[in-house]
Amino acid sequence: IKQVYSQKYPASFGLFYSAFTQLIGLKPNEEEYIMMGMAAYGHADHHYEKVREYFPLFSHQKYNMHSGILDWGKEIEGQDRFDIAAAVQQVFEARLIEFMTMAKALTGKDKLVFMGGVALNSKANTLLWGMFKDVWIMPNPGDAGSALGAAAAMYGKHLNWQGPYLGTNIPGEYPVDKIIDALIKDKIAPVASGRAEYGPRALGNRSILADPRDPNIKDKVNTIKKRELFRPFAPVVLEEEAHLWFDMDYASPYMQYTPRALQARMMPSVVHADGTSRVQTVNKSQHPGLYAVLTKWHALTGVPVLLNTSLNIKGQPMLNDQEDVVAWEEFYKKGIIS
Repeated sequence: IKQVYSQKYPASFGLFYSAFTQLIGLKPNEEEYIMMGMAAYGHADHHYEKVREYFPLFSHQKYNMHSGILDWGKEIEGQDRFDIAAAVQQVFEARLIEFMTMAKALTGKDKLVFMGGVALNSKANTLLWGMFKDVWIMPNPGDAGSALGAAAAMYGKHLNWQGPYLGTNIPGEYPVDKIIDALIKDKIAPVASGRAEYGPRALGNRSILADPRDPNIKDKVNTIKKRELFRPFAPVVLEEEAHLWFDMDYASPYMQYTPRALQARMMPSVVHADGTSRVQTVNKSQHPGLYAVLTKWHALTGVPVLLNTSLNIKGQPMLNDQEDVVAWEEFYKKGIIS
C-alpha cells in the first residue's frame, strides 16, 4: 500500500458537513445523520450557490470550518433549516464525486475502500456504485474503524472479517417465533439477542423490528424512541429479494446505501421523502436468525421487508447487556411505550 495523494487541514469533507450541522441547530460530530435525513424535505436550490462557496474544489479550500460557520449572516429557523440541509447534501455529493473521479484516475483502480465518518453518508455512498465495480465500507467507518485499522496495520497480517456482531453477548437462541408473534399482534417487536453490533447501525441483534406496510408505524416508532416525527427508518430485506424491491444490484449488509424504492406503496414506513430507502440486506450466512424471521414474514405477508431501527431512546446508547434489557422491559411494562 502506498500513498499517492493527500490534502492538508483545513480541507475536510467532515468539517464542512459538521459545521453546517451546527449552523442549523444540531450537535456537530454527532447529529450529522439527522441533517442528512432533513435534506429530503428541503429545496437545495435556495442555498446551493452560497453553500458551495464554503466548500470549493477540494484542493482549493481555504475557509476553516473547525470553529463553525461564523458569517452566514442571519438566524436559521423553520424551513430554512431543511433547505440548507438539502444544499449541503447536494454540494457534498458533487465534491465527493469530483474527489473519487480524481482518485480513480490517479490509481487506475475500479474497486474502492472508503473510510472515515463521511462514509456513513448513505445517500452519497450510493453514487459510488456508478463509478466503481465494487465498494467496501466497513460497518463502523469513523474513528472506531480507523482505530481498528491502526491495530490491523501493526498486526501486519490479513484479518478474516467475520461480520459486525462483535459486542457484548446476550446468550440464547434468536427468538424467531416470538418476533413473528409480536409483529402479528402489535406490529412492533423489540429484539435483544446475541452479540451487539459494532458500529452505529442496529443490524438485528439490538433492534426494534416493525411492520413496514402500516403507514402509521413510522410515527409510532419515532414516538417510542422520542425522535422527531420526520425522521426516517431503514428497511431490512432478504438479499435475494432486494433487487425486486429496491433499485440495486449489490448487497448492502450494513445499511450504507440508499437506492430508490421500487414498491414504495407496499412498505410506506421505510421509504424516505425522496423515494429512497437506506437498505440492509441479509443472507443466511450473515445472520441465520434474522434471515429466518424475514423468510417467515415473507411467507405470511408476501413482503420480504421489515422496518429495522436501534433498540434505544433518542440520545441514549443501544441496549448492551442483560441489565439493560431488564430496564427496557420495566420501561415497556409501565405503559410508557404502547
